[in-house]
Amino acid sequence: MTKFRRIGVLTSGGDAPGMNAAIRAITRKALDCGVEVMGIIGGYSGLINENIIPLTARSVSNIITRGGTMLYSDRCLEFKTEEGMQKAINTCKKFNIDAIVAIGGDGTFRGATDLTLHGIPAIGVTGTIDNDVTATDYTVGFDTAMNTVLDFADKLRDTCESHARCNVIEVMGRDCGQIALMTGVASGAIAVCIPEVPFDEAEAIEKIKSAKAAGKRGFVVMVSEGVVYTDENGNSIPYGEVLCKKIQKETGVETKFARIAHAVRGGSPTLRDRLTASKMGLVAVELLLAGKSNRVVIEDDGVITDMDILFALTVDRMYKNKLKDGDLDRYSAEEIAEMEKICNKRREEINSLYKMSYEICK
Repeated sequence: MTKFRRIGVLTSGGDAPGMNAAIRAITRKALDCGVEVMGIIGGYSGLINENIIPLTARSVSNIITRGGTMLYSDRCLEFKTEEGMQKAINTCKKFNIDAIVAIGGDGTFRGATDLTLHGIPAIGVTGTIDNDVTATDYTVGFDTAMNTVLDFADKLRDTCESHARCNVIEVMGRDCGQIALMTGVASGAIAVCIPEVPFDEAEAIEKIKSAKAAGKRGFVVMVSEGVVYTDENGNSIPYGEVLCKKIQKETGVETKFARIAHAVRGGSPTLRDRLTASKMGLVAVELLLAGKSNRVVIEDDGVITDMDILFALTVDRMYKNKLKDGDLDRYSAEEIAEMEKICNKRREEINSLYKMSYEICK
């Protein structure tokens, strides 16, 4: 077992329900192993600006129920520079921080890799509502976000039914449509529009017309924020707003647009997010104590395990068609095949669920 005197923990990027549960688990596991824990306030900015506090078993009491992150968060551009990195390294040395656990998404993990390359062992724990880290089946915050959207959609459906209306709901997720897809199925949305699958607008409008003719009164359409419409002037417009107007014009159904926006990031985390975050936090500390670094804690078919961060980031770029020349040069044919397998697994899951949405939501 590697002997650390003190580790630091930070949250970075967009906040996600369950981050506090991870902080709590990391802190208590480390303390139980005789390792001190320092909380880094404001993500990588806090590491640069020496905004550090000690964490104790009592200072993390009851935070498991709270949304957001008690350590706060930030998107730190300075950390991407060599000067910013050196400030962060100096902070680690000044406060005797031997290693870092970073909770967040893909940008957070790139920062963890940079720390590792500069001699500070680092482990990543997923924390993003979007579930857009391809290498893991699940990211902390995803379940809570979906339940928030589902509650929102259910309430809108009530008033849609009362007034024979349609509501087009735009939900967060960046370029990942899983929140929209899964909540669309669970809320009985008559149509779902996500970035991963081509959307048949004409078919969706015909479905609404047919359902209306058959006596259906209320309609919900779920759209991911990652889908945009480009007008004749080259301007990008959220597609949900465009679709809303088209539905009303072509079906005669009064149609409203609703954007839940950042409310989806808040709220007390669900059981799944609290439990998953706690498990991942424990594994993160165990990895450090086992002498491992530059790893990200993931969930694979229900099992909490870990993966090389660079491998995970490359898988993500492969899935999102963002690979650059040379990205795969360091990997064997077997490793590249494993990456492709992970990408195909996600595509198949999304395509299967999307197909189901059109079979049962009418």
